[in-house]
Amino acid sequence: MKFGLFYEHQLPRPWAEGDEERLLREALEQIELADRLGFHSVWAVEHHFLEEYSHSSAPEVFLGAASQRTRRIRLGHGIVQLPPRFNHPARVAERIATLDLLSGGRVEFGTGEASSQAELGGFGVDRQLKHAQWEEALDAVTRMMVEEPFAGYQGRWVSMPPRNVVPKPRQKPHPPLWVACSRRDTILVAARKGIGALSFSFLEPEEAGEWVADYYRLLASPECVAAGFAVNANVAVVLPLLCHSDERTAIERGLDGAHFFGYALAHYYVFGRHEPGRTSVWREFQERRRDFGFAPEIVEARNAPLGVKLLQHGLGSIRGAIGTPDQIAGLLARYEQAGVDQVIFVSQAGRNRHDHICESIELFARQVLPRFAERAEAREAQKRERIAAAGERALRRRPPPRPAPLGYLLSPQGEPFAVAGAGSSPAAGRLARLLHGRSDRQLERLFGPVLWLVFHRLGRAMDPGRAPAVIGDIQCDLEGSGQPRFWVLRVADGRVRVRQARSPAPLLTLRMSLPTFARILTGELPAATALLEGKLLAEGDVKALAGVGRMLGRD
Repeated sequence: MKFGLFYEHQLPRPWAEGDEERLLREALEQIELADRLGFHSVWAVEHHFLEEYSHSSAPEVFLGAASQRTRRIRLGHGIVQLPPRFNHPARVAERIATLDLLSGGRVEFGTGEASSQAELGGFGVDRQLKHAQWEEALDAVTRMMVEEPFAGYQGRWVSMPPRNVVPKPRQKPHPPLWVACSRRDTILVAARKGIGALSFSFLEPEEAGEWVADYYRLLASPECVAAGFAVNANVAVVLPLLCHSDERTAIERGLDGAHFFGYALAHYYVFGRHEPGRTSVWREFQERRRDFGFAPEIVEARNAPLGVKLLQHGLGSIRGAIGTPDQIAGLLARYEQAGVDQVIFVSQAGRNRHDHICESIELFARQVLPRFAERAEAREAQKRERIAAAGERALRRRPPPRPAPLGYLLSPQGEPFAVAGAGSSPAAGRLARLLHGRSDRQLERLFGPVLWLVFHRLGRAMDPGRAPAVIGDIQCDLEGSGQPRFWVLRVADGRVRVRQARSPAPLLTLRMSLPTFARILTGELPAATALLEGKLLAEGDVKALAGVGRMLGRD
């Protein structure tokens, strides 16, 4: 089992001049120490506007500084917020790759979508859409890291023409992918996508074991389709840490920080009423902590085995790994037995002191870490062997990198090529001008490499509400100089879904050459003319053909 440090950069009020600078510099000193002592990783969050709880709004800058002060420790984004209103996917790909190069290939690429109203509202991200936005952005970002050049993207929230996104990361095909998980459902999402699960729930080892079993079972199943171009099978849990040879001292030094971490988290995500720039979360914590189960007196020094969570009047409190080396080792052995791959420690929390944190890191490294280090490498090798075949199958289910269109020449005047959807949009006009007068061979060379983009743009341009009677599969068979290309536009539930396949029972089948398809799409060749001339063959419910035209706004 591997161990890391986790940073929110907490800064309780009241604040004095220079406090934020001191906080960041102390964190870098702690990371330098952890690097020398053999910790595996350090993780920095991305949060915005969460005063006192997290002053970590630019983790890429902080981790860049850490990369130059360390040699071995892995540098984890825990996490990058991927909905495009937070971060454009191209900027994410560029920053991750740059950090990977500066660090010598030490980046762990954690992703997420945010859930606090302070952040979602601040950036105008719809809570109901954020998960779908995360999925689309993750697909785009990973493609930007491996496609050279990036073939472009036409999604619901991500739209970008072909560009060579540089630099490329040092780790190939890209740094390991993770997603933030606070519930079992998200652990299952991570498993289905073949990416690491960063669990931010304070789980007892036995409960964590159930999550781990579900994760690896699903990752090995046919439901797992890799989100990136490499599988990262890992489950990590987060725990408070304060290690001292005397249990009472450990509690005195670390418990308030752990409790403030839990209270401030709940303030922003559960029960808090916050006035920006004026509310003091620390003062409220001092006044109301007992009302929410964070009474300090319920934790006593008894040299007993550690429990992650304690209960007071049915309310949850937190202890985590706050105790002696033997107590902490006993707790971690239970996580190891449960199959957890990594434990990431929160030490910089509340008003925990820098010197106490450094002492804790040193003592943990001397007396706890060696008990697990000798087994970590063997366990990792066994895991890799166990999941190798499942990982390969998951990668085969993921659509591969795409080639960019040939002859895509930029000029200072604008884009030379834009995939048209329908109607008389400026993009359609530019495309029609580009294709006008081209030979069949030229059209195949221009259109063939971007058919994935073309069909997905076409699917989004279609409005099923214009032709409600058309429900079923529209099969498109395109013939060119190479093999036929088969695409399905499935019209159902008021949506059009696109996939590259052959439908077993199409409502309508349209057969044409690729050049004919290109000319019909841009309006250069009317579909009716193509039918009369035999360039377009329609089989099945021919009446549905008129419905397709209506869905595209071509009445």
